[in-house]
Amino acid sequence: MKAIPESVLTREVPLVPEQSALLFIDVQNFSARRDGAEFKDMPDAEFTEKYGWFFEELKSRVVPNMQKLQTGCRAAGVEVLYTTIESLTRDGRDRSLDYKISGFNVPKGSWDGKVLDDIAPGDDEIVLPKSSSSVFVSTHIDYILRNLGVKQIVLSGLITDQCVESAIRDACDLGYLVTQVTDACLTYSQERHDQSLRAIKGYCRQVTTQELLDELS
Repeated sequence: MKAIPESVLTREVPLVPEQSALLFIDVQNFSARRDGAEFKDMPDAEFTEKYGWFFEELKSRVVPNMQKLQTGCRAAGVEVLYTTIESLTRDGRDRSLDYKISGFNVPKGSWDGKVLDDIAPGDDEIVLPKSSSSVFVSTHIDYILRNLGVKQIVLSGLITDQCVESAIRDACDLGYLVTQVTDACLTYSQERHDQSLRAIKGYCRQVTTQELLDELS
């Protein structure tokens, strides 16, 4: 087979549904609900000051966009997967050093490790617990995606400038074509979100929820 000249290679490739997957990152009770373990013991005034904007955006805009993506991808035959922060043990002894230092432990099988009800996984959709920032480091997702025949990955989730960025870079380096849905990702301020989008742009294609849905239709 004749090699494709590098001059015509591009990330701007429309999705081919049968070789594509949508991955939701860390959209879970622990980090996306007021009563999740990351926030439940925080005084209301401190919570509002630090995370009020985040939760308002999550509720009013980002989760609805995630729901639209989930519905559109399912209808188009795109595989839908989820990863959540969750240890493989109750005491978290298996989690990464970084998560131990950060104090993140979502015990095995806990409510905090569950995907938000708003985008609850179907009974035949894959959920992968992870114990590091990158899903490609602490799960077998690369093996799974290749078994599924996936070459293009669509990413949505939390937090834009942390676990989402990590997944984008690793997926790119492993040879996947990556699409980030910019208005279906979120971090703790608009400034941080915008900076992350600019920084990661060289690794992925960036589209809005509506643009992706229009493409699939």
